[in-house]
This record gives sequence, structure tokens and C-alpha cells, in this order.
Amino acid sequence: MINIYEVTETNQMIEQENLDVRTITLGISLMDCIDSDLEKLNDKIYKKITTLAKDLVKTGQDIEQEYGIPIVNKRISITPISLIGAAACKTSEDFVTIAKTLDAAAKEVGVNFIGGYSALVSKGMTPAEEALIRSIPEALAVTERVCSSVNVGSTKTGINMDAVKLCGEIVKATAEATADRDSLGCAKLVIFCNAPDDNPFMAGAFLGVTEADAVINVGVSGPGVVKHAIEQVRGQGFEQLCETIKKTAFKITRVGQLVAGEASKRLGIPFGIIDLSLAPTPAVGDSIAEILEEIGLERVGAPGTTAALAMLNDQVKKGGVMASSYVGGLSGAFIPVSEDQGMIDAVNAGSLTLEKLEAMTCVCSVGLDMIAIPGKTKASTISGIIADEMAIGMVNQKTTAVRLIPVIGKDVGEIAEFGGLLGYAPIMPVNEFDCSDFVNRKGRIPAPIHSFKN
Repeated sequence: MINIYEVTETNQMIEQENLDVRTITLGISLMDCIDSDLEKLNDKIYKKITTLAKDLVKTGQDIEQEYGIPIVNKRISITPISLIGAAACKTSEDFVTIAKTLDAAAKEVGVNFIGGYSALVSKGMTPAEEALIRSIPEALAVTERVCSSVNVGSTKTGINMDAVKLCGEIVKATAEATADRDSLGCAKLVIFCNAPDDNPFMAGAFLGVTEADAVINVGVSGPGVVKHAIEQVRGQGFEQLCETIKKTAFKITRVGQLVAGEASKRLGIPFGIIDLSLAPTPAVGDSIAEILEEIGLERVGAPGTTAALAMLNDQVKKGGVMASSYVGGLSGAFIPVSEDQGMIDAVNAGSLTLEKLEAMTCVCSVGLDMIAIPGKTKASTISGIIADEMAIGMVNQKTTAVRLIPVIGKDVGEIAEFGGLLGYAPIMPVNEFDCSDFVNRKGRIPAPIHSFKN
């Protein structure tokens, strides 16, 4: 039974500490929409999304009002479009028509993002998958709500370096295609290693082919709640600190479990997973960086940062898995620069560099996220950064990702403005020594020896 103390405590977390359900994401399989006729395919996609998701936003709003729990985003994830469009799409331009259909469907049902304009190419690329990847710059330039991702590596298959090279070029082309908006298109493009099938968080959400026809996945978030909790054990030992984080993560995840169950029941769609990630926002007091600084760092990036983040991530997972039987997605601590005021401050103070962020990605949930770099950065350099991050994921059997934004026309020290939840970011310097001979080698980096478990 829930007692009055727990009710009061949850209300305080919501009102004073920025606790929210970050997203209810409706996953929709488009496998039954496949058609060799492009016009019919687009029609089927639009009808299925607008039929299944017609009540998603209203249901989220109803739950929000009834329980007093903020639900920030209502979103949709779909089967990777490289699979759905393969029979009908002969060119990149054909794929762009699907992106426009997805954008129209997302607008019709009122969601802010739809994810799944994606290709999974960790071992090789079909002609359709390559065509979709090459269509990404135009697709993200002509749509508002479509998000794209490419999985180029995994622990089981290694890293597809042909895809890594191509993706570096695509990131640069996407930046140029949206140069008038501080290269905003790149904020909607993620390059993955070990991408999960059930991630509810944008921009990397898609619905894997192992999933049901429709499923509700929920992402919770509460950096402010965790920071407030560990303020109460300031100066105490690691045992007390870890116990506090675990207990807090449990409470946060229970709120998400409640919302997920209600959304599933009201929409008549099965519940999938809770993603218990700590996802920051630009709001004051809603920062992963501030948590790490409360643990004992003068600034994020100082010696000890990676250890503090590893501990935080592990305790969040340990607390969360006790609160829900179905934990999935990414689950842990996100470290996006533009979406976290504490990270922005650390970059401006000179304590946080791209190299330190890469080290931190070895132990956090995702990877190099929402990092603005000079627009003049070469495509091969971007590919090299992607390859480094994919290697971390492959060897450590974890999900890693890259969301770099080469801001065309801007250089180190200037600011890129993305707006809303995406925030703003100082342009960070990049190591400019050349890696093109490495990137231009063809083929794939083999999977590590520990991947062979049959």
C-alpha cells in the first residue's frame, strides 16, 4: 500500500526537483505496410500511424492531469524505414517521400518527434539501406519531427567501417543542408553501436523487428531528484551515497511504471519497457553535471569524473531494476552537452573537453551526445570520432552513440542555438590531426574475441 508519506514525497519531487516522465513512446511496427508501390506504401504508413496513435497525446494529457505527474513528450517509434521501404524505393529521393509522410503523420497526431528513419548496417549495407542513409540530409532538412539513426557496429559483428566513413560524410552533409538553423538537422541524427530495439528516447528511437505490432515504452527522468537526495548525505561515505542513489532511482522508476501501466491500459496496447535514464534538460537544477559536482567534483571533467559517473550509472540501474520487471532501452545517465546547463558551464570553464567526454562514455548510457563542433571539421575527422565511439561500445558490450553537430559557419568559442529541449551549446575544439587513411580502408573491424559465445 502507498502511504501518505510516499504521496507527499512524490509531490515534492515533482514540484521542487524537476521529476517528470520524459516520454511516452508508442512503438508501431510497419511490417504489414510493405508494398512495392511507393504511393500505396506511403498511404499505408500514414493510415497505420494515424489510426494507432490518434489517442496517444490525449491519453498522456489525461494521465498527467489525473496523477499530477508531468509527461513532457509523447512520441512514436517505428520499424527501421530501410526495411519498410526496400521494395518500393529505388532512389534516395523515394525514401525522402516516406520521411515527408512520417512528418505529416506525426503532425496529425500531435507528437513532437517520430523516430525510425533508420538503417541497421553493422555488418553490411543493402542497396536500399545505402540509399536511405544517403537520403538523410535532405530528409532531415525538409521535415520537422522526423529523427534518424544508423547502427554501424555491434559486439557480435564488429564495426562496418564503410558505413562509418559514409556516416561521417552524411553528418557533414546534414549540417550543410540545415546551415541556416545552426545545422539543427544533426541534432536529429544518431550513429549507434549496439542500438537497442526498444529505446524510447529520441533521436535514436526505433522499433526493432523482434517487437510486437504496437508497444508502449516509457522513459523516466529525475536528475534534480537525485541531486537533492545526495545533498542529504554530503560528506558521508560511498556506502551511504550509493544506497541513497539506489533508493531514489527506485522511487523515480516506480512513477514511470505507474504511468506506463495506465497508458497501456487506456490505449489497449501492451507495455514494453521502462527506460530509467537520467536525462537532463537546460532547466536549472535538472543536470547530470550538477549531480557529479555534488558527489565531490569542483567541475565536471576534473580527475575523478569518470569514476563518479560510473558509480552513478550503476546505482541508478540497481535501483531501477528493483522497481520494474521490464527495464530496457538505454537506462542510466545521459551526458548531452547542449541539454545540460552544468555541462555547458564546464565546457566554458575549460574543465570538460571532447577527449574527457569520450572517456566518460565508457561508463555512461550512451555516448558523445549533442556536441557542437566547428563547421569546418572534415568528414573524415567526424568518421574517426564515430569509429572511436563505436569501438568503445563494441568492446565493452554496451550501447554507444554519436550525435555531433558541425555547425556550419561557426568556430570554437561561438554558440549554437537549437531551442527548446535541445538547448544551446558552445562550439568545442576537435583534434585536427588527419585520420583519413584509416577511415578510407574498406571493410569492417572484426568483432572482439569475447563476442564468440556459441
